[in-house]
Amino acid sequence: MKEISEQHISEPGLVVLDITAADEETLGLVVAQLEERWATSGPAPVRRVPGRAGVTSRMYADIHRTGDQDG
Repeated sequence: MKEISEQHISEPGLVVLDITAADEETLGLVVAQLEERWATSGPAPVRRVPGRAGVTSRMYADIHRTGDQDG
């Protein structure tokens, strides 16, 4: 994955989440729940890393804005 840019965490409330789950279905459910709670970047490509268990994805969120607010 790319390095986390200072832009992504430039102010309080901005977070970068690297999520690892056993399978894509579980990962999708977690991402959907986070999108309902906070404003997020949405689902990112799912990655499989050879030699590591599960699947991983990265998303960006603003915990000061709810998921139902527009951009």
